[in-house]
Amino acid sequence: MKKATVDLFSRIFSVLAPPPDMTISEWADEYRRLSSESSAEPGRWKTSKAPYQREIMDAICDMKIQKVVVMSAAQIGKTDALVLNPIGYYMHYDPSPIMVLQPTIQMAETFSKDRLSPMLRDTPVLRDKVNDKSRTSGNTILQKIFPGGHVTMVGANSASSLASRPIRILLADEIDRYPATAGNEGDPLLLAGKRLTTFWNKKEVCVSTPTIKGLSRIEVEFEHSTQEEWNVPCPECGEYTPIEWANIIFDKTNLDEIRCVCPHCGVISGETEWKEQFKKGRFVAQFPERKVRGFHLNALASLFVEWREIVEKFITANDEKKKGNIELLKVWTNTEMGQTWEEEGEQIETDDLYKRREKYNCEVPEEVLVLTAGVDTQDDRFEAEVVGWGVDKESWGIKYQVIYGDLKLPQVWEELDAFLSQTFTTADGRKLKIICTCVDSGGHFTNQVYRFCKARTARRVFAIKGKGGATVPYYNKPSTANSVKTPLFTIGVDTGKAILYQRLAVLEEGANYCHFPKEKDRGYTQNYFKGLTAEKMVMSYKKGKAQYVWTLKDGGFKRNEPLDIRNYATVALEIVNPVLKKPDKTDVVTAPTKKRGRRSRMNGGI
Repeated sequence: MKKATVDLFSRIFSVLAPPPDMTISEWADEYRRLSSESSAEPGRWKTSKAPYQREIMDAICDMKIQKVVVMSAAQIGKTDALVLNPIGYYMHYDPSPIMVLQPTIQMAETFSKDRLSPMLRDTPVLRDKVNDKSRTSGNTILQKIFPGGHVTMVGANSASSLASRPIRILLADEIDRYPATAGNEGDPLLLAGKRLTTFWNKKEVCVSTPTIKGLSRIEVEFEHSTQEEWNVPCPECGEYTPIEWANIIFDKTNLDEIRCVCPHCGVISGETEWKEQFKKGRFVAQFPERKVRGFHLNALASLFVEWREIVEKFITANDEKKKGNIELLKVWTNTEMGQTWEEEGEQIETDDLYKRREKYNCEVPEEVLVLTAGVDTQDDRFEAEVVGWGVDKESWGIKYQVIYGDLKLPQVWEELDAFLSQTFTTADGRKLKIICTCVDSGGHFTNQVYRFCKARTARRVFAIKGKGGATVPYYNKPSTANSVKTPLFTIGVDTGKAILYQRLAVLEEGANYCHFPKEKDRGYTQNYFKGLTAEKMVMSYKKGKAQYVWTLKDGGFKRNEPLDIRNYATVALEIVNPVLKKPDKTDVVTAPTKKRGRRSRMNGGI
């Protein structure tokens, strides 16, 4: 009996005992096994083969650090060292709920099948942690349950997968490839970060190859970190220095010898001499006092890649640039140097949109199935746009109208009502009315907008209120908590702008493509397109988080009403949510209705 009691308490204490004093790199060297599916050299993991990985891995398990950021080239072993090794460490020694955030659900499934499952199979200490054979285990491709925790793999493009999952460890991979918004719910990285709030010992790891300057999440995260660069001692003078492209010397006609100059002593040494010093390398921080550890690496620091390969890619990309093709140089900058690419000529988008206008030769093209409208309220005018929508949310600008007048007088409101009450005729003879209108209630005429919309609720003329922020949903259920009890929708304008700009970037006619008319009397002037593209989306750092922020372009057009109004007309389509499909001979378009689960038939209008 006494022996049984001792055994019982021994098992209890073994479970409750704190994890051993072992870092992630030490765990990997001791226990991790590389799989043949994912490694050219399967077998025991050796951090010495990529010495720069040690300091980064050990920062992740440092109790004093909550967040680690890695902006790097594409060939430094990020996934193995910074995603899989932490998973194995926490599963084995410090069980916790873990989330792996990939750019898409499909990529999350691929990660689970091709990377995680082989590691669990081939690493002996992890092999029995997850029971994939039992149907009652709760394990799926996207969730692996183990004693004391789970690994959940989600896609940044799925709002539902990011919700209501308390986690302690967030491993966010390739964050620059995340969409601007998860569905209509807002920034996916911010949504995932909210799942960490219940844990005092939470960990967040953000890893990515950077993309475009001003839009790169990882660049902004790195800029607000310790900003640590990999330094190695010079083979000649011993001074620590980063291996930078500016110091690489080569002869384009003879790549047999590629060398690097030391900025301290000026001595030029070969690749082999420099790489022999890598085992002595260390990260040097520009801002060591900051709480977030941030690391930057380029491909020159990798022992897996020869410098000749990097130089050859640069020569090819530079030659293509001379021919007018900058794409290869952009890729080389991102994937080899681990740096953002700075785009040139922000105004090109405006000019291209203006040039692609087309003659409709009819009031409304026959592909249009429904019409919506957006209205912006100013002190001395209304600005309104009618937009046509077809299959797969292909859109056509129909009419952009400015209605001037004193908004204190009823006449200008009557003109607006007349504009919104019009009947439009398609090229094939169908009569369409506007099925939903969103009217901005901001400004000095809020109550007047409420009364105007209240009287026209049956025509789905709704008051809206814009709200900024990456996490604000595109729209919520309407509230009637206002002076006239009219339905009021709160609109996530930043989410809407992100969706709109993605559609404006579509170049081939079809799903999500935006058409604009060339006829002069429709209002689609150069100023319209300047206003439509007046803002740009940049990454900013607020309250400890990187997030998208919309701002007017520097030195650009200062009137952004066309952008706001197209945003309102777009959310009007989402609110009414019609079923858009090619019309049959009865020319009927259906839209959801709450009555008895049936569909109302609207004949393209109300």
